[in-house]
Amino acid sequence: MPVSVPVAENATSLQPSAEQLRDIRSTTLPNGLLVLTERMSHLRSVSMGVWLDTGSRDEDEITNGISHFLEHMVFKGTTTRSAQQFAREVDAIGGNLDAFTGKETVCFNIKTLDENVPAALDLLTDLVLHPTFAPEDIAKERGVILEEIKMDEDNPDYLVHELFSQNFWPGDALGRPILGTVETVSSFDQRIVLEEYARRFSPANMLFTAAGNIDHDTFVAQVEQAFSSLNASAQTKLAQHTAPKTQPHITLRNKKSLEQVQFCLAMPSLPVAHKDRYAAFLLNSILGGGMSSRLFQSIREDRGLAYSIYSELSPFRDTGSLSVYAGCAADKTREVLKLTLVEFTRLKEELVGEDELKRAKDQIKSNMVLGLESSSSRMSNLARQQMYYGRFFTAEEIIAEVERVTPEEVQRLAQELFVSEGFALTLLGNLGKMKFDRKDLAC
Repeated sequence: MPVSVPVAENATSLQPSAEQLRDIRSTTLPNGLLVLTERMSHLRSVSMGVWLDTGSRDEDEITNGISHFLEHMVFKGTTTRSAQQFAREVDAIGGNLDAFTGKETVCFNIKTLDENVPAALDLLTDLVLHPTFAPEDIAKERGVILEEIKMDEDNPDYLVHELFSQNFWPGDALGRPILGTVETVSSFDQRIVLEEYARRFSPANMLFTAAGNIDHDTFVAQVEQAFSSLNASAQTKLAQHTAPKTQPHITLRNKKSLEQVQFCLAMPSLPVAHKDRYAAFLLNSILGGGMSSRLFQSIREDRGLAYSIYSELSPFRDTGSLSVYAGCAADKTREVLKLTLVEFTRLKEELVGEDELKRAKDQIKSNMVLGLESSSSRMSNLARQQMYYGRFFTAEEIIAEVERVTPEEVQRLAQELFVSEGFALTLLGNLGKMKFDRKDLAC
């Protein structure tokens, strides 16, 4: 069984359980940067990522969108490479260089063959540590992101999500768009970019993870050399904000050009590390998490009212939401809402059958195991478990927790979450004279 062995005085064992089968090792560099690796010796690939433990919810109103803007800007060139040189060198090693911005994280990552790890690491660290942020590049990228904002505003599925979020967490960064707004993005200049880069890209807010056919000691030595320029004295951890208050709302946005009404019914849910999270996963799966789910079978298969109908959990550090989304004809909207509320009531009043619960458990277990089969998914899993839990769960541990959930626990959680006074309904489309009030959300 793999054992985590310290590689230096500041290297730590991750306290694996007796069932620990993941070869995970951790080292904190002298400047405070934490490096995590997972050896997967049966693979030929290695995925590595630089993670920021901060995202769009850590922005103020004036700088809304700066995390995403910085993500774009680092690709515009460094002190040693142009954007074209990055593209050529990544292609030359058959690598895949990418990045994304979320509400609570930003990630820059690359995947390559194990034999190309030094070259890939050099590309990734140069990208993250040595961007030039030339004023002319900032001006061009403002235009690109403004077009991205317009593109997303023309996407009804995206827009209904944003309308829901903005009104569900009003006045809080969690409710603001990751891309920012036309006003905020238009104001970004070199001064703001440099200030926000310095504030966020520090060891206190960063994490380096890698998974695949990799040797921890060798890799850590390479990372330590590459990140030596990061100042250990600049240990400024961005504040973790308190949980925002949710606002039940009914928001109807008329958009006559749409053929369908975009439907979102949501409520407050559990934070990401809540003890009842496994029951929440199962509740969501049963409600609208797949083709056998109650909403899919009732609304699409039995009645043909929608092509797309699903539910999803959106957990964050300290809060979360459970949402039901659908696209339907305007004259079917009220019926879709009624049938959704019927399923809420059933889950509150009736115990889930053992067969249905077993199907949901099997679905979750299979998705989890399949989701950990690649080096890139393991690399991401390392970062998320470190940031949200501070420890690493084996597949066996998670499966055991899923198996422990009872029908009574699912029902109790449904009773806690499905409270009509806390519901938020968002509709987008050619609504005409459509109206809803709080009594229409009773369940």
